[in-house]
Amino acid sequence: MNFVGIIPARYASTRFPGKPLADIGGKSMIQRAYEQAQQVFAHCYAATDDDRIAAAVKAFGGKVVMTSPSHQSGTDRCAEAILKIETETHQKFDVVVNVQGDEPFIAPQQLEQLKGCFTDSGVQLATLVKKFSQEEDVFSPNSPKVTVDKNGYALYFSRSAIPYLRNKEHALWQTSYPFFKHIGLYAYRTDVLQQVCKLPQSSLELAESLEQLRWLENGYRIKVAVTEFETWAIDTPEDLERVKEKFM
Repeated sequence: MNFVGIIPARYASTRFPGKPLADIGGKSMIQRAYEQAQQVFAHCYAATDDDRIAAAVKAFGGKVVMTSPSHQSGTDRCAEAILKIETETHQKFDVVVNVQGDEPFIAPQQLEQLKGCFTDSGVQLATLVKKFSQEEDVFSPNSPKVTVDKNGYALYFSRSAIPYLRNKEHALWQTSYPFFKHIGLYAYRTDVLQQVCKLPQSSLELAESLEQLRWLENGYRIKVAVTEFETWAIDTPEDLERVKEKFM
C-alpha cells in the first residue's frame, strides 16, 4: 500500500500563535514532528496556509504544500493537500495519515500502528487510544474518551467519562474499568477522506465538538489501535515548557 504522512500546520492558533515555528532545542516544532514522521513514511509533507511555515519547512529540506486558510480542521486541510500532492507527483496514495504537528516527539511506533490497521481491506478510517493511567483525570472534558467494540471499532467518543459506571463512586471509577482516552491521530483511505470532508456537521459533532462523531453518525467505521506510548501535545506556551523539561 502507498501511504503518505501529512502534517497540517497553521500559524493562527488562538492559544499559541506561531506554534509550528516554536523553538525546541534549536529546531522548530514542525521540523521535529516532520523528522519523526519521516522515519515511517517515504512520502511526507507539511500542509500549511502560511508562507512563514512553508519557508521554515523548505529550509530544513522538507516538502510542503500550500492550502486554503479557511479550513476548520486538520482533516479538511489533509483532504485538500492530498489532491495537490497526487497531482504534483502523478502518484496515487491509498492511505493518508494525519500527523499532529503539535506533537514534536510522537513515537514512530504509533504511526506504524496506524499503518497496520489497513492490512484489513475493510478498514475505512483508523485512530489510536491509550488506557488512562491512575494519575490522569478521566472526568476532564479536555481528554476525549472512547468506547470500543469487540472487533476493535469505535462505538462512541465523548468528553464525558464513558461508560457510566452505575452505583460506583467517582473515586472508584478508574480502578473499576479500563477507560480509554483518544489520541488525536487519524488515518483515512484517500477516497474516504474526500467523502467525510463533504459531510455537513452533525448534531453529535456540534454537541461534543468532536469531528469524528460526524463520521460515526454518517455510518463510517473507525478502527482503533491501542498504544502504550504516551503523547505530548503542545497547545499552549506552558505545554511547550513542560515538554522542553522532559525531552531537552
